[in-house]
Amino acid sequence: MASQVIEVNREGAEVYHGAALCAEKAVELLAETNMPLGLLPLADIEEVGYNRTTGFVWLRQKKALTHTFKQIGRLVSYATEVTALVEDRKMKRITGVKSKELLIWVTVCDMYIDKNDHSKITFKTPTGLGRTFPVTAYGKDDDNKNDVAK
Repeated sequence: MASQVIEVNREGAEVYHGAALCAEKAVELLAETNMPLGLLPLADIEEVGYNRTTGFVWLRQKKALTHTFKQIGRLVSYATEVTALVEDRKMKRITGVKSKELLIWVTVCDMYIDKNDHSKITFKTPTGLGRTFPVTAYGKDDDNKNDVAK
């Protein structure tokens, strides 16, 4: 399903290939949208695309990845394709991202930084439930020892 949406938005998009360039562009995208730079700790990214007219972004990586955000003790799973619609301090209609809550994996569909308090980021599920964490928990961390490729 994500692949079909990517193909629809490919026309007019900036598309980048290669692990080093894609990692750089992913960080640039997060900086441009004022999101925490460590929010997408993806490895072996093969393709990054950004359609500026629609705000649609996609990232493709070789393998699915599970990452632990140490400061908040959260395990997050990233699929081989991650897509979102981006705005300033917001990512909406996210696909390919799940967070472990207790014993189950919960889909993340929206994330945004509070307009009044830029130190907090909120994650929403398709059911409307959400969790808020400090933005500092998602800082850029080059230590990916807790990442596990699936």
